[in-house]
Amino acid sequence: MKTKSLFLPFFLLFIFPNSLFCEVAEPPPDPVRDTFGKLVRKKFSYYILPLSYLSGGGFDLINTNYTTCPLDIVQSSYDTLGIPVEFFPVNLKKGVIRVFTDLNIMFTNKYTVCPESSVWKLDHYYPNDPLNPDYRDYFITTGGVVGNPGPETLANWFKIQKFEDGYKLLHCPSVCINYCDVMCKDVGIYAQNGYTRLALTNVPFKVVFKRA
Repeated sequence: MKTKSLFLPFFLLFIFPNSLFCEVAEPPPDPVRDTFGKLVRKKFSYYILPLSYLSGGGFDLINTNYTTCPLDIVQSSYDTLGIPVEFFPVNLKKGVIRVFTDLNIMFTNKYTVCPESSVWKLDHYYPNDPLNPDYRDYFITTGGVVGNPGPETLANWFKIQKFEDGYKLLHCPSVCINYCDVMCKDVGIYAQNGYTRLALTNVPFKVVFKRA
């Protein structure tokens, strides 16, 4: 009888291994989809466009101060697609772009004589600035790098999030959230000196992604 009573628990371990030792894996975040409902993927180019055609065109590169590099990101006119971009997830082995996942954004065509890269980044980024970030303008420019997640590249990371019937871009890096000071704000449109610039704002800009 003792042999049978000892055998039963070990027998149950082999019958129900999942319930005793295995954790249920969390599902991955939802994939981002383009205007045709197809998955947005790395190594493909996309135009970032406003959901409503009444909200203007795509994004372009312009020198907003007329004298220096790098070039800044502005919204183009209503009938212009702008310059397409590529998305690079923080895990470069992944091919599908997913919501609320750190990624780099890079213009695929660089119509500029500036030496900087065409990777998006925040200009004059001070995540631990004693001044309340709500009172500081953070414009989006170029000159960032792809990959190399860490405190020195915080300004280069963005995310895509589902927003109503479209998507929105935001800056809320998780690449070193346990030991970095970060801030989370939406990417929106900011009028300055006659240009409609891309910047961190409290009003998200609703966008879609059209395959180039």
